[in-house]
Amino acid sequence: MNNKVTLVVGASINEIRYSNMAVKLLTNYGHSVYAYAVKIGKIDNTEIMTQWPSNGSIDTVTMYVGVQRQSDLYDKIIELKPRRIIFNPGTENTELANILISKNIEVVINCSLVMLRGGIY
Repeated sequence: MNNKVTLVVGASINEIRYSNMAVKLLTNYGHSVYAYAVKIGKIDNTEIMTQWPSNGSIDTVTMYVGVQRQSDLYDKIIELKPRRIIFNPGTENTELANILISKNIEVVINCSLVMLRGGIY
């Protein structure tokens, strides 16, 4: 399996949140993870950052924030130049998807957890 450096947007220390499960599962599957949220914290050994990463090697951005909180992230996501963005259930955003497609960024509407467990991540 290839290490797909992944940015989890909307990471949460709350263990029942899917973003928390995603950080753990991504790590368990051998992917490097950046966790981003408005509140600092830690998920196992992964620090949750409140500053947007400047690393240009992010392969995948996986969204766990709703549409109403995404508009401030449009330019930041584009600047990262990820290969793809995954809109998890409840985060689908047609406007952002169209912008990303125009920038040759792959748009996936799926669940990161299901993709990982199904071997299609």
